[in-house]
Parts: sequence; structure tokens; C-alpha cells
Amino acid sequence: MKKIEAIIRHIKLDDVKTALDEIGVRGMTVTDVKGAGKQKGYTEQWRGSKLAIFLNPKLELKIVVPDDRVAGVIDTIVQTARTGEIGDGKIFVTNVEEAVAIRSGARGRDAL
Repeated sequence: MKKIEAIIRHIKLDDVKTALDEIGVRGMTVTDVKGAGKQKGYTEQWRGSKLAIFLNPKLELKIVVPDDRVAGVIDTIVQTARTGEIGDGKIFVTNVEEAVAIRSGARGRDAL
């Protein structure tokens, strides 16, 4: 199993969720996050002063899938979250050693 962590723009969440649902991926965790990459930050005006904001608001999706589903999930996220502009986000994939469904006690792929 693999955990896919995708950092995306807020405005792309509904598109990504719909596209993942269409390929049969329904379980995910979504968290508000802030970060900086190549996009760096931006400047805001507050009470007449300029403020440099170095962390941009994004969403982090965490999805655990069997190994054979990873490529399809990544392709789906890239296709639906991409705007072509700096700041579209990143995807990270890590190994998951075990998954356990608390309610049923199912383990491994059956827990997903």
C-alpha cells in the first residue's frame, strides 16, 4: 500500500474529489495547510502598510491505496489540479506498512 499526499489549490478540491470518485477512490483526508515553494509568498496591504506573506494557503489530501492504484490516482490528481501556473502543488508517495480499520478490525487492503 502507498500513501499519496497531494498539496493542491483550494479551488481545485471539488474537481479532484469528483475525478477520484469517478475512478473509485472515495477515502481521503483533507487538511488546510500553509507552505511556500517556488511560488514564494505575496504582499498584502493592511492598515496602509505592506505585509509580506511567506506562506500560501493550500489543501493537503492524504489518500492510501493499494500499490496497483497509485499511478491512476496520481494521473487523476495531476490532470484535475493542474492550472499550469506556479503554485499548483506537489504529490508525495510513501510506503504504508499496515492499515487497520478500527470498527471492523480489517487489516491491509481490506481496511481500505
